[in-house]
Amino acid sequence: MESSIECVTDGLMDEDEISSQFSSSKSSHTNNLNGMVINPATSVHELLECPVCTNSMYPPIHQCHNGHTICSTCKYSTLGCPEIFPYYKCSVVGDIPYVVAHLRDDHKVDMHSGCTFNHRYVKSNPRDVENATWMLTVFHCFGQYFCLHFEAFQLGMAPVYMAFLRFMGDEMDARNYSYSLEVGGNGRKLIWEGTPRSIRDSHRKVRDSHDGLIIQRNMALFFSGGDRKELKLRVTGRIWKEQQNPDGGACIPNFCS
Repeated sequence: MESSIECVTDGLMDEDEISSQFSSSKSSHTNNLNGMVINPATSVHELLECPVCTNSMYPPIHQCHNGHTICSTCKYSTLGCPEIFPYYKCSVVGDIPYVVAHLRDDHKVDMHSGCTFNHRYVKSNPRDVENATWMLTVFHCFGQYFCLHFEAFQLGMAPVYMAFLRFMGDEMDARNYSYSLEVGGNGRKLIWEGTPRSIRDSHRKVRDSHDGLIIQRNMALFFSGGDRKELKLRVTGRIWKEQQNPDGGACIPNFCS
């Protein structure tokens, strides 16, 4: 589970600067690497590990005001992106196959083939969770890609969980598909049906529109069973393609096998 990344790239560290900072850190209990507090017990390998791809960073290393660092590969500047934004403000532009490959290879997201799914989301102490995001899941069906989001946040004064699906393509194409989500337990269940939102819309825009399955925390813990102190929420779903009736009538759902 990860929270938002809130870095803006406006600093670079070269090789001499890195060496200088490491040399001076040996003689003090803690030191500062362009604003980042360093514990001497931290190994050089750990300190130079990119937080996105986990590979070792080499100059040029990019750094924000708060001292967060990122390697030049993950900065994407060669692909026309001069800054790094919080994930919830980002909308996806450009080549979808590249984005899918990036999510699979660099972020190790769950990849599944097929149009049905059965996921279980677990958290040992859900009452401490605010603005939390679980690992993204990507589905491949009908020759397209879809991504399933699941997260916790405050809706007004109420802590809620939300699951929603996004289509990895343009909005017009997203309208050709529908999906359902279902959660339940103890003889009760909630069902959501809707149209996946395009990944061209920002994550925050989709979440703030409440266009998905929203479960209040108490209900989620009720569905989890037990003593309601641990989240064990099972989310099942299906994606289908809407097919126009040749006689001009209503759309006919086309379910994949």
